[in-house]
Amino acid sequence: MSKRLFIGNLSFETNELELRDLFGLNGTVVDLKVVTDRDTGRSRGFAFVEMSSQDEATTAISELNGREFGGRTIKVNEAEERGARAGSGSGSASGSRRW
Repeated sequence: MSKRLFIGNLSFETNELELRDLFGLNGTVVDLKVVTDRDTGRSRGFAFVEMSSQDEATTAISELNGREFGGRTIKVNEAEERGARAGSGSGSASGSRRW
């Protein structure tokens, strides 16, 4: 079963091809999305990468979390499934990463 990862603290210039190459060294990348601002199209500094298995995801986390990439120290961890959105727009107070 595939596993989705959250990648934070990315350079705003990082693109999907660069990330696919980086994470591809640790296994098969099933899906990848650099999150962009809907108004400007500029990267928001984080992305989601889906690896083909839990083992590959675990390897990617251990190999890449805390590594320098694009001039920044990236953070890589398992993404948590996004819950139902509240109508108030207040967001989650827990501060956890969601997709």
